[in-house]
Amino acid sequence: MSVQVISRDGEAEYAVVPWAEYQALLAAAGRPSEQTAVSESGDGLAQLSSRREALGLSREQLARQVGISPSYLELIERGEREPDAAIRRSLAFVLGKAAQEQEAPAP
Repeated sequence: MSVQVISRDGEAEYAVVPWAEYQALLAAAGRPSEQTAVSESGDGLAQLSSRREALGLSREQLARQVGISPSYLELIERGEREPDAAIRRSLAFVLGKAAQEQEAPAP
């Protein structure tokens, strides 16, 4: 497994794995695979802004969680920039996670 560990102040903060390996980990754990909110082909980018707003996320919140600047996210939302596959996967993951949190029943 090829894992990239991202550290901040000498402490591991994130672990990044290739998408296929992440899907294999989910399958091994008996969890369904993540649904991509933003497809890697770019089809979901046209609705990115409305999806973000529907989930109650500000541009700044989404950008921070994805690891890009709010101004770059704005360019993506307006169709002026085409994000690479890694940013698309991050967008899909963050938006999918936010949608699951909204759908989860309150304890």
